[in-house]
Amino acid sequence: MKITKHVLCLLVVFMVLQTNAQEFKEGPFSQLIIRGITLINGNGAPPRGPVDIVIENNIIKNIVVVGYPGMPINAAKRPVLKPGGKELNAEGMYVLPGFVDMHGHIGGVAQGADADYVFKLWMAHGITTVREPSGRGVDWTMKLKRASEKNEIIAPRIFAYTGFGQGSASPISTPEMARKWVQENAKKGADGIKFFGAAPEIMTAALDENKKLGLRSACHHSQTDVARWNVLHSAKAGLTSMEHWYGLPEALFEDKTIQHYPLDYNYQNEQHRFEEAGKLWKQAAKPYSDHWNKVMNELIALDFTLDPTFNIYEASRDLQRARRAEWHETYTLPSLWKFYQPSKISHGSYWHDWGTEQEVVWRENYRLWMAFINEYKNRGGRVTVGSDSGFIFQLYGFAYIRELELFREAGFHPLEIIRAATLSGAEALGVSDKIGSVEVGKLADFVVVEENPLQNLKVLYGTGAIRLTDDNKVIRAGGVKYTIKDGIIYDAKALLADVKRMVDEAKEKEKFTILQPGIKE
Repeated sequence: MKITKHVLCLLVVFMVLQTNAQEFKEGPFSQLIIRGITLINGNGAPPRGPVDIVIENNIIKNIVVVGYPGMPINAAKRPVLKPGGKELNAEGMYVLPGFVDMHGHIGGVAQGADADYVFKLWMAHGITTVREPSGRGVDWTMKLKRASEKNEIIAPRIFAYTGFGQGSASPISTPEMARKWVQENAKKGADGIKFFGAAPEIMTAALDENKKLGLRSACHHSQTDVARWNVLHSAKAGLTSMEHWYGLPEALFEDKTIQHYPLDYNYQNEQHRFEEAGKLWKQAAKPYSDHWNKVMNELIALDFTLDPTFNIYEASRDLQRARRAEWHETYTLPSLWKFYQPSKISHGSYWHDWGTEQEVVWRENYRLWMAFINEYKNRGGRVTVGSDSGFIFQLYGFAYIRELELFREAGFHPLEIIRAATLSGAEALGVSDKIGSVEVGKLADFVVVEENPLQNLKVLYGTGAIRLTDDNKVIRAGGVKYTIKDGIIYDAKALLADVKRMVDEAKEKEKFTILQPGIKE
């Protein structure tokens, strides 16, 4: 076999991933009992506990109530540990289903972020399942997916959604070419397709073929094609989910068919692209108007999933907050920090001349966007949690928790947020019979935290939540304690410490210090 640069890179990644996997995990076990924990099970039910959760060979076998809050645990009710089994004492802690990130890129060449770095940040924040919506190619992703399935590497379970047309010898220009590409993508083992848009006849053919094969799909409705193919067209043709919000305001237009572009607009200029995108929701039908209701109800009737990724555009409404997030100092690689800086080349680095006026417009954009998402959920529509990290000052893992906070701002109850982050994601991926909630018969994917995340979602950040104690000391509370995937216990804080080591080594090698844009040493 010819050893190409791409293959060699992948081999190096696997060597790194496999050599240090044992340092951070315990298991798997023939039996694992999590003792005395409070359960937030992901299906919308309120917390209950203390309970003992019994897992055998990665399957939840029993959930046993062993007492009442504030009272001693009743030892007589406790499940018996079998020889060779493992007990995890979790009294006073909380357990949730493993989180599902519905928009997770496994690093990027331009960002200098490799899989080991990204996976550890995700796992340190309780993310046990990731849908990768277009990456470095289906072959790359499938190798990582299979290694994760065997738990040969530290990684979430991976669902591979190949970018439409990726790997094709020539651009897909006919419906026949579209169908053939979809068939080949399925043969390679992909779980679905990530679309950006195409001519209507090509989108129709590709979605139809993908649906026939029983695969799922997502779409970022790019402005290059959205004028003739918006979210409603996609949903009716068989698309199963949308990402971000592009294409949704266009489906809500009442007095126009095309976004109101300035006449000097150039899509390749990302300041133009993102500045004008911030004005889109104001051009759509008003909330709760007849057309707004009609589009929403049609999408819900089609069982269509919305994956908003609020966090990835948050810098548009508050650039200073995003670039000064405290975790950048410790956990952001030098290469990634450089990628974030104002640039006419790097995607998402659109800070050419960004100020108060742009941010105010984007805040209104969020208000209208969030109103649609919250009402969609209220009417029974499926909404999931995705982060799209690695761009626009959003860091893997940390950005996912920020996404949960933004769902709260949108109006979701904390229990609705947890459901969106777990069971709804599993439903959208077609695997809710296996993951997404803590129920007998499902796989043992959990997030264990020492604080109640419903009271303060910030306790899920790796950096924890700031708290003042009764004796006037400032402490950090929380941070995920254990991430359990396939019944294997990972020390979340040790994973995060290893990311810090990677970043420290990169900084030392480059003699690098984080500086804010435009500031010289």
